[in-house]
Amino acid sequence: MALLPEQRRRGLRSFEPGQAAAQLQVDGAPLLDLASNDYLGLSCHPAVVAAAQAAAALEGVGAGASRLVSGSRPGHQALERALATWLGRERVLLFPSGFQANLAAVLALADRHSLVLADRLIHHSLLTGVRASGARLQRFAHNDLNDLGRRLQLARQARPGQRLLVLSESLFSMQGTSPDVGTLAALCQGHGAALLLDEAHALGVLGPSGRGLGYGLNGAKDQGEIALLSGTFGKAFGSGGAFLAGDALVMEWLLQFSGPFRYTTALAPPLAAAALAALGQIQANPLGPALLQRARRWRGALEAAGWPRPPGLGPILPLLVGDDGLALELQQRLEAAGLLGVAIRPPTVPEGSARLRLVLRADLPLGSLERLLTALGSPPGQNLPCS
Repeated sequence: MALLPEQRRRGLRSFEPGQAAAQLQVDGAPLLDLASNDYLGLSCHPAVVAAAQAAAALEGVGAGASRLVSGSRPGHQALERALATWLGRERVLLFPSGFQANLAAVLALADRHSLVLADRLIHHSLLTGVRASGARLQRFAHNDLNDLGRRLQLARQARPGQRLLVLSESLFSMQGTSPDVGTLAALCQGHGAALLLDEAHALGVLGPSGRGLGYGLNGAKDQGEIALLSGTFGKAFGSGGAFLAGDALVMEWLLQFSGPFRYTTALAPPLAAAALAALGQIQANPLGPALLQRARRWRGALEAAGWPRPPGLGPILPLLVGDDGLALELQQRLEAAGLLGVAIRPPTVPEGSARLRLVLRADLPLGSLERLLTALGSPPGQNLPCS
């Protein structure tokens, strides 16, 4: 601990709900929320809250056991069926957290005889799954499908019968970037590699009607195939928990053999009910297109003000500044102006790429962009990292 620099130390802060939408409070001071992943503002939507309250009153707060003991509820099955239909997948299984879902997914698709090729910026939960599986790991350059293709070809030539697994995300949470998922899936299919796609930050926002960038990639003619999709309810769905979606065979394998599924208490019934209600809201009123249009406007305005253009197209807008201290200074500058944006530093991001992570929400009030630009002021120098 003594060797940990002060600018790398983390701490826990307590945030309370504010008096208005997209607002939090710290020590009584209101802050406009430009940090959380509640992209559609559904965590406080009346229908979502009411569904959770009704489930808690009827079934209790917790499930009390794993799904394979006495923890399975009708609400779990209703949510799984609704998600499978919405995503065009044969089956869905719920998990209490995205970390558990990703761990289970990797263990289902790889073992110690496998080679896993993972995007260099993949989420820590997926890397933990690779380590637990015993598979060999190679990292390919971020969203660089040429690099991935070269590695897949070399792997097939070296060991033609080896099981290959590729790991990527449809929206990277700290970069705001996305791969060409269609090309990625086709590339994996062409080399006989299974693809695990983490859609945690894309669902509800990206893809047709918010179904994610992997929607429709089921191995049909002239399409690639995604072996497993992982998603969470703690982002655009405004709830908590996670799921895996895939074909009937791999999902049955998970049911029968997955430790992360078997040996954990089932998703709390109020969270499942809230997620199902949130899905209904997303289906009835897709907010993704308007949010993405707003994201384009914010990116253009930040670039016009002299900041590096935040990469990507989605609601995650990282301002890359490089230096840890500068990122913290920008966070403090925003808080002084009543805005919450969080400094992200290594090891969460690579060395020398500290950033202020800004997140758009569908319920941000008008004038939020102008408040942000005023609070940020002029860029501190001309040597900021390129996006």
